[in-house]
Amino acid sequence: MIKKLLLSTCISAIALGTLGQAKLVEKVTRKGNEIVIPYEKYVLPNGLTLILHEDHSDPVAHVDITYHVGSAREEIGKSGFAHFFEHMMFEGSDHVKDKQHFKLITEAGGTLNGSTNLDRTNYFETVPSNQLEKMLWLESDRMGFLLNAVTQEKFEIQRATVKNERGQNYDNRPYGLMSEYVSKNLYPYGHPYSWLTIGYIEELNKVGVNDLKNFFLRWYNPNNATLTIAGDINAKQTIAWVEKYFGPIPRGPVAAKMHLPPPVLTADRYVSYTDNYAQLPLLSITYPGVEAYNKDEAALDALAAIIGRGNNSILYQNLVKTRKAVQATMNSRNSELSGEISLTVVPYPGQTLAEMKAGVEQSFKDFEARGVSDEDLKRIKGSSEAQYINGLASVSGKASELALAQTLTGNPNQIQNELKEIDAVTKEDVMRVYNQYVKGKPAVILSVLPKGKEDMRLAADNYTIDKSGYKAPDYGYASLKYNKAVDNFDRSKTPPAGPAVVIKAPAFWTAKTTNGIDMIGTFNNEIPTVSVSLSIKGGGLLMAKDAAKAGLPSITASMLNDATEKYTAEALSSELQKLGSSIVATADDYEMGFRVAALKKNLAPTMALLEERLLHPKFTQDALDRIKKQAIQGLKNAKTQPAFVASSVYDKLLKGTKNISTYAVSGTPETVANITLADVQAFYDNNFSPSVSEVVVVGDITEAEARAKLAFLNGWKTKTVDIPAPAAGNTFSQTKLYLVNVPKAAQSEIRIGYQTNLTYDALGEFYRAGIMDFALGGGFNSRINLNLREDKGWTYGASSRFTGDKYDGSFVAAAGVKAGATDSSVVEFIKEIKNYQQKGITPAELVFTKASISQSDARKYETNAQKAAFLSRIQEYNLKPTFADEQNKVLQGITKAEVDALAAKYLDLNKMIILVVGDKDRILPGLQKLGYDIVELNADGEPLANK
Repeated sequence: MIKKLLLSTCISAIALGTLGQAKLVEKVTRKGNEIVIPYEKYVLPNGLTLILHEDHSDPVAHVDITYHVGSAREEIGKSGFAHFFEHMMFEGSDHVKDKQHFKLITEAGGTLNGSTNLDRTNYFETVPSNQLEKMLWLESDRMGFLLNAVTQEKFEIQRATVKNERGQNYDNRPYGLMSEYVSKNLYPYGHPYSWLTIGYIEELNKVGVNDLKNFFLRWYNPNNATLTIAGDINAKQTIAWVEKYFGPIPRGPVAAKMHLPPPVLTADRYVSYTDNYAQLPLLSITYPGVEAYNKDEAALDALAAIIGRGNNSILYQNLVKTRKAVQATMNSRNSELSGEISLTVVPYPGQTLAEMKAGVEQSFKDFEARGVSDEDLKRIKGSSEAQYINGLASVSGKASELALAQTLTGNPNQIQNELKEIDAVTKEDVMRVYNQYVKGKPAVILSVLPKGKEDMRLAADNYTIDKSGYKAPDYGYASLKYNKAVDNFDRSKTPPAGPAVVIKAPAFWTAKTTNGIDMIGTFNNEIPTVSVSLSIKGGGLLMAKDAAKAGLPSITASMLNDATEKYTAEALSSELQKLGSSIVATADDYEMGFRVAALKKNLAPTMALLEERLLHPKFTQDALDRIKKQAIQGLKNAKTQPAFVASSVYDKLLKGTKNISTYAVSGTPETVANITLADVQAFYDNNFSPSVSEVVVVGDITEAEARAKLAFLNGWKTKTVDIPAPAAGNTFSQTKLYLVNVPKAAQSEIRIGYQTNLTYDALGEFYRAGIMDFALGGGFNSRINLNLREDKGWTYGASSRFTGDKYDGSFVAAAGVKAGATDSSVVEFIKEIKNYQQKGITPAELVFTKASISQSDARKYETNAQKAAFLSRIQEYNLKPTFADEQNKVLQGITKAEVDALAAKYLDLNKMIILVVGDKDRILPGLQKLGYDIVELNADGEPLANK
């Protein structure tokens, strides 16, 4: 039994009452300003746990169903099965046709997904609240009626999709396999944490459809699930729907809580592997830790923060600030059965992994010498409080917190417990866990090696996984029987939507500082936080004046995140952490900026720190040298990543390789090396001015309070800033195929499109082109995605979109596909675009598009970030407050003829180019058969010589 905390929270437990079949077992309400999520917890006779949280601030409802099954419940030799099954749950059930699950939710204006980790799998959707009954019908149908809808064809397609997901997220990324090597060498053979959730390809290849059906029967049942519903709901009606749709589903086999001893290491285990994409070696050191909700979890997290998180940490000071390492971090991860304490260090060229190991050991000695300070604890506790509060910004965030706590502990009300444990951490606790879990303890020490540089490993591999003596547990798959639910209603009828919800864009105020800064804001006190965004126009556009110093905007932003006249970088970071605040300087193509987040109670000191960072920066040569070195190495590393190369080269093809706008913000290794301290100072002095600035304020703050807290802006001296317009892009009259070679790439990245010159227009052709594209590639159920992902299984996702701003616009269709299907994927992309351009949208697609886009408005204004984006767009483009309503009128009035005309106009393949980034040796023969002129490029987008 999990002991429940009885704090100031009003908790009534043990059968407070019943309502129909669902028994109320617990009710939690908020008292005062305590951080707690109010809820009611019920249990149905079939064992389903139901948690309800009412929040009527926005017309949305969030449904989360969490099954207590993750990769830790998989059989040895069948890794990746829990995640594979997650994919299968979206492929239809007895009363939901193939490909209809995504379609029904999208058409309802909702968003959905699922996720699998070591311990649980969850499925979730956020929809307008009038669509809640339909969501419960959908979720219950796949809980109780999935098995007969599973076919061999669906099975094979989703198996291929999962393989592509592994390729995209693990095999095709630098250091993507690091955690796989750590896990299999840390845990004993057969331990369910010894493999990753994604699994091994060779094991996915072995499983069959009957394995999947047994997995469903064993784990996907109501007594192994928690259904959490949060948002604009009526509790009584919701319970009645849950009883109707989930109540008839029979119990399944008992899923007993797992208990396994933590891994025991008797000596350091040295292991290594060669990474196809890594430019630099990496050192990983991992110790066994503690499970989630363990009494030492908070102290270990504090230890990791002091030694290895943020620029006040010892690892940062010893290795990063001294320019020995690109990064050096420490973390404590906690799962249901066990935990891991890990350190990761990436050295700069010229530094060895042995030197990094010595740096880690010295950092441990420094920690022992300095101990834990009051300042350390204040930082950790301040940032933790803010983290929990910000997690409550959306109904989805609150539902996820409740669902996870219930699944792992049986008690949804863990926030108070966790905050109390964080607040109770002492200096002695931190030193105790250091001595107990880290100091002198054996670890898994992994060397990740760039290809061709295997001699860089820290030490020879000395550990071989011991498979002897392993005895598989009884997973309970014998004598499983499918007991289909018997309903007293017609489940084949899709429930209708309720009365239309009232969607209201946030009311807002506007103001202007005495020196001309436009301000816009809205009040929202759902959580006690405030967000401030200060935008300073210019950004990358300013580099047209001096292309040789490209990268200056991002370097300046990094410098602004460093020291000020009153504070060192460390001291300022410490103050922000204690307040639970953040102030981050940013740079992009068109502006510089500061993004601020603060708890309401700490807004005044946070604004004082913003004033210091904005108006009194201190640019030093030491900081510049460190930041430039990091930036140059980051640019070099990026050239090994196919997805980054594809996006970068595609941009250069559309705009021209010599167009400064394609590299103005981040620069190149050569241009960043040119930047001097005087350049940074001049860029700041000449281009930061109230005359090109705007402010957006959102949260628990009135207009009067906002103007008072930002009054320091009135003293900011104004100046004239000349912002050049960007150069025009390229045009094409013939489709060419461009190829960038990344040897041994597990996937190929494809980009198809052109420069449209459609600038942003809230109501004109740009907006209408987005409506047109929705059926082609704008949604999950679009033609492109259904073809390449759902029908072929060649990709984890494929899409298309129109983008536009004040200056230009473009169209791109994109996907990462398995290497063996590269040429076939290009063919299918072209086929779908050409067919849509020539034949247009179908009437059914148009109805679906209108419903999906219009009803999704209910989800647009829930969080501070969403409200800020809405206000920022109004401010940036001088839009009417009613522009969203006017957009909906355009959407509802658009005709098939108009959509078809837009498709004919803007999907002309003769204007488009094709870019493929992948393993040339493997994909070139197939591409040559397509009949296009092929131009080979390097990773900078420049044609290769003699081609």
